[in-house]
Amino acid sequence: MNLWGLIFKGIGWKTDITVPYRDKAVICVAPHTSNWDFIMGLLAYRSVGRKASFLMKEFWFFFPLKYLFYALGGIPVKENPKTSLTASIIEDFKQRNKLNLAVTPEGSRSAVDKWRTGFLTIAYNAHVPIQLGVIDFKNKVVIIRKEYIPTGNNQDDLKEIRKYYSDFKDAALYPEKFVS
Repeated sequence: MNLWGLIFKGIGWKTDITVPYRDKAVICVAPHTSNWDFIMGLLAYRSVGRKASFLMKEFWFFFPLKYLFYALGGIPVKENPKTSLTASIIEDFKQRNKLNLAVTPEGSRSAVDKWRTGFLTIAYNAHVPIQLGVIDFKNKVVIIRKEYIPTGNNQDDLKEIRKYYSDFKDAALYPEKFVS
């Protein structure tokens, strides 16, 4: 067991990650209602010997924090309306040999009815699967048991993915903030 696993197990959590490791995948994480989601997800994924990248506002990549965020897999996001973040990430998938990217389609820790679909566009155009992750605070387990192959129809794909997550409403740290 690695240090990540010792910490994760030491605080009483466990993993249920049964999907195969892929060199390239989008990891969809929901419900997302707290900053603790990031910490628990990072600990869980690293505890099983895997590394995932994540998107973070470029604002946070300042000295000395930028070295920590890069080491943890951070990808700085510039707020530029002239460039497409989705297109940029698709290009990253095409250029890199390995990239597992964790995303939160809710885009906020607040209750939102409309989920973002960029992760579906990225996975479809980069020809990578979407692994569906849940951080279950109620049962203290991080779950990644299902893989989804996007069809290119974002509305239908999102409907299927949200249907999967509807079974996990009570898993959120703040269930009242999750709209499945």
